[in-house]
Amino acid sequence: QVQLVESGGDLVRAGGSLRLTCAASGTFLAIYAMAWYRQAPGNEREVVARITSDGTTDYVDSVKGRFTIFRDNAKKTVTLQMNSLQPEDTAVYYCNFKAAEVRRPWAYDYWGQGTQVTVSS
Repeated sequence: QVQLVESGGDLVRAGGSLRLTCAASGTFLAIYAMAWYRQAPGNEREVVARITSDGTTDYVDSVKGRFTIFRDNAKKTVTLQMNSLQPEDTAVYYCNFKAAEVRRPWAYDYWGQGTQVTVSS
């Protein structure tokens, strides 16, 4: 059974840094893309950063130059390095894998349970 587990959320002051890590358990036939989303109270969930199987990355404009996403295919992990954090980065951050596994041999979205990031001013 596939599970995604995030870690690294915390309370940090503006200008600080955090590193979020998501580790997947289970056996995948293929992992097409990994991503981090976030959802602040009253807002819709938005994609923050995405990395595809060939290493191509994409970021929402508000985090460009501050956040970096990278993946370790062998360990089935995806990490989000967040620098120069601002109060507007406060949200629950969710890990997402778009992947195929034996029971669902097609591109399916798997989600972690979320980790809270709070940035104080």
